[in-house]
Amino acid sequence: MSGPLEPQTGHAAETPAASLVLDAQGFPAGMPARLTGSAAWRGPAVLAAADWLQRLDAAELAELETATGPWLARAEQDSAALNLLDVAGFALPTLGPRLATLRTELQHGRGFVLLRGLPVARWGRRFSAVAFYGLGAHLGRPRPQNAQGHLLGHVRDMGLHADDPAVRIYQTHERQSFHTDSCDIVGLLCLQTARSGGESALVSSVTLYNELRAQRPDLAALLFQPVATDRRGEVPPGAKPYFEIPVFSWHQGHFAAIYQRQYVNSGQRFADAPRLSAAQVEALDLLDTLANDPTLNLTMALAPGDLQFVHNHRLLHDRMAFEDWPEPDQRRHLLRLWLAPDDGQPLPPVYAQRYGNVLPGQRGGVSLPGVAGVMPLPEA
Repeated sequence: MSGPLEPQTGHAAETPAASLVLDAQGFPAGMPARLTGSAAWRGPAVLAAADWLQRLDAAELAELETATGPWLARAEQDSAALNLLDVAGFALPTLGPRLATLRTELQHGRGFVLLRGLPVARWGRRFSAVAFYGLGAHLGRPRPQNAQGHLLGHVRDMGLHADDPAVRIYQTHERQSFHTDSCDIVGLLCLQTARSGGESALVSSVTLYNELRAQRPDLAALLFQPVATDRRGEVPPGAKPYFEIPVFSWHQGHFAAIYQRQYVNSGQRFADAPRLSAAQVEALDLLDTLANDPTLNLTMALAPGDLQFVHNHRLLHDRMAFEDWPEPDQRRHLLRLWLAPDDGQPLPPVYAQRYGNVLPGQRGGVSLPGVAGVMPLPEA
C-alpha cells in the first residue's frame, strides 16, 4: 500500500476550473439533488451507534510493538531512516488486514474511526510516534505537512495567534472552526490532553450539501464556484499566494469538499484575489451555521493513546479552543499524519492547485522544491 515519500509531479499551480458543465440550477451536470449512503450521517445517530470507536487488543499491540522497535533503533541512528519505512518493512500480519478494512470504511463508508488503546505512557512518546507512523503507512503514503517537509506533524500551542497570516491555526490554542486538511486522510495520535477544552468535532460535508441544497439551492450552487483560499505563506514556485478551488466539487461520480473559512477570509487580503460576493458570503455563513448545528455534528474527547483517522473529502473537522497546563511537559500534544492512499477517489484537476497533482498515492501536502521529507520525533 504505502511506500517512501515520492515527489509530486508538476505543480499545475494555476489549473483552471473551466470545463465543468453545470445544469440549469448551477450544479454540476448529473449530480443528485440529495446524496445518500453511509457518508451522509448525522452526529447524534452516529454517536448512539458507537461503532466508530474501536479498541486495539493485546495481540495487535504486541505485533505493533515488535514492528516498531527496529525502526525506532534505526531512526535514533539516522533521522532520515523513517523515510524508507513502507508496508513491506512494517509487517502487521493481524492488524494489517484490519487496517485495510478501516481504510475502506474511511473512504467509502462513514469516513472516520477512533482507535483506542495505544500505550503511550508505557511506550514513551518517541516509540509511540514511530508506531503511529508505521500504522498510518498501512492507510496511505505520508505527505509533507508544511514548508519544512514534516511528515510527522506536531499539533500544539506555540504561543502564536491565528490573526497572523503566516500562522496556521493548529499552532495556536484557539478554536480552529470546521475545515479540511490538504490530504485524503488525516490521522491524529493524542499524546497529552489540555487542562480543559480541545475536543474534536466532526460533521459530514455530504450532509451539509444535502441540507444546503434542500434549504437554499441558490446558495448551495455558489459553493461549486472557485473561491480564493490563503496559502498562509506556503507558496510553491510560480503559484499565487492563494489557490482557487470550489468548496464543493462533483467529479466522476464522487463528492469532495475543501474548506477553511479563516483562510478564505484572509485570502481577500490579496489585491488580485477574486472578491467574495455578498451572496457567496451568505452561502459560507450558512455552511458554517449548519456545520455548527448539534443535530448534524458530533464531538469527542481524545484521550492519551487515541488514534483518530478522518477522510477529508467528505468530512469537516474542528478542534475546540483549549486552556493548557502551565508545566511544559504536561501541555497538550498531538501527532498528525497526512496520508494519500493508492486507491484514493478521483479528484477534479483543479485540486492540483493545492495537492500538487491529483494522482492517488502521490497527492496532497505542502511540497516545495528542494525540501526533503523529515520526521521530527518528539522528545523522549
